[in-house]
Amino acid sequence: MAKFVISEPKTGKAWQVEKDAEFLYGKKIGDKFDGSFIGFPGYVFEITGGTDKDGFPMRPDLEGTVRKRLLLAFGPGYKPPEKGVRKRKMIRGNTIAEDIAQINCKVVAYGDTPLEVLLGKKEEEKKEEEK
Repeated sequence: MAKFVISEPKTGKAWQVEKDAEFLYGKKIGDKFDGSFIGFPGYVFEITGGTDKDGFPMRPDLEGTVRKRLLLAFGPGYKPPEKGVRKRKMIRGNTIAEDIAQINCKVVAYGDTPLEVLLGKKEEEKKEEEK
Protein backbone atom coordinates (compact mmCIF):
# COMPACT_ATOMS: atom_id res chain seq x y z
CA MET A 1 0.00 0.00 0.00
CA ALA A 2 1.21 3.45 -0.90
CA LYS A 3 -0.08 6.81 0.16
CA PHE A 4 -1.15 9.03 -2.74
CA VAL A 5 -1.03 12.78 -2.14
CA ILE A 6 -3.34 14.26 -4.77
CA SER A 7 -3.09 17.99 -5.52
CA GLU A 8 -5.86 19.80 -7.34
CA PRO A 9 -4.47 22.92 -9.09
CA LYS A 10 -7.92 24.53 -9.59
CA THR A 11 -8.72 24.79 -5.88
CA GLY A 12 -5.25 24.46 -4.36
CA LYS A 13 -6.44 21.62 -2.14
CA ALA A 14 -4.58 18.36 -1.52
CA TRP A 15 -5.88 15.00 -0.33
CA GLN A 16 -4.26 11.82 0.94
CA VAL A 17 -5.55 8.44 -0.25
CA GLU A 18 -4.06 5.07 0.64
CA LYS A 19 -4.25 2.63 -2.28
CA ASP A 20 -2.30 -0.22 -3.86
CA ALA A 21 0.33 1.12 -6.31
CA GLU A 22 1.58 -1.99 -8.11
CA PHE A 23 0.22 -0.72 -11.45
CA LEU A 24 2.65 2.24 -11.23
CA TYR A 25 5.86 0.19 -10.85
CA GLY A 26 8.27 1.30 -13.56
CA LYS A 27 6.60 4.69 -14.14
CA LYS A 28 8.69 7.84 -13.72
CA ILE A 29 8.16 11.35 -12.42
CA GLY A 30 6.27 13.24 -15.12
CA ASP A 31 4.36 10.20 -16.40
CA LYS A 32 0.56 10.29 -16.46
CA PHE A 33 -1.82 7.53 -15.32
CA ASP A 34 -5.55 6.87 -15.39
CA GLY A 35 -7.34 7.70 -12.13
CA SER A 36 -9.69 4.71 -12.37
CA PHE A 37 -6.86 2.55 -10.99
CA ILE A 38 -7.15 4.34 -7.64
CA GLY A 39 -10.91 4.91 -7.65
CA PHE A 40 -11.24 8.19 -9.57
CA PRO A 41 -12.90 7.33 -12.93
CA GLY A 42 -12.45 9.94 -15.65
CA TYR A 43 -9.49 11.62 -13.96
CA VAL A 44 -5.91 11.64 -15.25
CA PHE A 45 -3.04 12.25 -12.81
CA GLU A 46 0.61 13.21 -13.34
CA ILE A 47 3.32 11.90 -10.99
CA THR A 48 5.20 14.85 -9.48
CA GLY A 49 7.39 13.10 -6.90
CA GLY A 50 7.32 11.00 -3.76
CA THR A 51 9.34 9.45 -0.96
CA ASP A 52 10.57 5.96 -0.20
CA LYS A 53 9.90 3.87 2.92
CA ASP A 54 12.75 5.60 4.80
CA GLY A 55 11.64 9.14 3.87
CA PHE A 56 14.20 9.91 1.16
CA PRO A 57 12.68 12.10 -1.59
CA MET A 58 12.50 11.13 -5.25
CA ARG A 59 14.41 13.38 -7.64
CA PRO A 60 13.47 13.75 -11.33
CA ASP A 61 17.05 14.03 -12.62
CA LEU A 62 18.32 10.76 -11.04
CA GLU A 63 17.44 7.81 -13.31
CA GLY A 64 16.19 4.48 -12.00
CA THR A 65 15.10 3.20 -8.60
CA VAL A 66 18.51 3.61 -6.94
CA ARG A 67 19.32 5.46 -3.77
CA LYS A 68 22.44 7.65 -4.01
CA ARG A 69 24.27 10.35 -2.14
CA LEU A 70 24.43 13.41 -4.41
CA LEU A 71 25.98 16.83 -3.96
CA LEU A 72 22.96 19.15 -4.09
CA ALA A 73 22.70 22.91 -4.36
CA PHE A 74 18.89 23.10 -4.65
CA GLY A 75 15.73 20.99 -4.20
CA PRO A 76 13.97 18.67 -4.31
CA GLY A 77 15.69 17.04 -1.38
CA TYR A 78 17.68 20.04 -0.16
CA LYS A 79 16.92 23.65 0.64
CA PRO A 80 20.17 25.60 1.20
CA PRO A 81 20.29 28.12 4.07
CA GLU A 82 21.93 30.69 1.77
CA LYS A 83 22.92 31.02 -1.88
CA GLY A 84 25.88 28.92 -3.02
CA VAL A 85 25.77 26.35 -0.20
CA ARG A 86 25.94 22.72 -1.33
CA LYS A 87 25.50 19.54 0.69
CA ARG A 88 25.73 15.81 0.05
CA LYS A 89 22.29 14.26 0.62
CA MET A 90 20.70 10.82 0.13
CA ILE A 91 18.21 10.88 -2.75
CA ARG A 92 15.93 8.29 -4.43
CA GLY A 93 15.74 7.87 -8.23
CA ASN A 94 12.81 8.98 -10.39
CA THR A 95 11.23 5.55 -11.00
CA ILE A 96 8.50 4.08 -8.79
CA ALA A 97 9.31 0.70 -7.22
CA GLU A 98 7.90 -1.44 -4.41
CA ASP A 99 9.72 0.52 -1.67
CA ILE A 100 8.11 3.88 -2.52
CA ALA A 101 5.78 4.77 0.36
CA GLN A 102 4.31 8.06 -0.86
CA ILE A 103 3.46 9.16 -4.39
CA ASN A 104 2.74 12.81 -5.06
CA CYS A 105 0.53 13.53 -8.06
CA LYS A 106 -1.58 16.32 -9.51
CA VAL A 107 -4.81 16.34 -11.47
CA VAL A 108 -4.27 16.88 -15.21
CA ALA A 109 -7.74 15.99 -16.56
CA TYR A 110 -10.97 16.13 -14.56
CA GLY A 111 -13.77 13.59 -14.53
CA ASP A 112 -17.53 14.15 -14.30
CA THR A 113 -17.74 13.74 -10.52
CA PRO A 114 -15.87 16.23 -8.27
CA LEU A 115 -13.00 14.83 -6.20
CA GLU A 116 -14.67 15.88 -2.94
CA VAL A 117 -17.69 13.71 -3.72
CA LEU A 118 -15.53 10.70 -4.68
CA LEU A 119 -13.60 11.04 -1.42
CA GLY A 120 -16.79 11.43 0.63
CA LYS A 121 -15.81 14.89 1.93
CA LYS A 122 -18.79 16.74 0.44
CA GLU A 123 -21.34 14.51 2.19
CA GLU A 124 -19.61 15.04 5.56
CA GLU A 125 -19.81 18.82 5.14
CA LYS A 126 -23.54 18.65 4.37
CA LYS A 127 -24.17 16.48 7.45
CA GLU A 128 -22.30 18.96 9.67
CA GLU A 129 -24.33 21.87 8.28
CA GLU A 130 -27.60 20.05 9.03
CA LYS A 131 -26.67 19.58 12.71
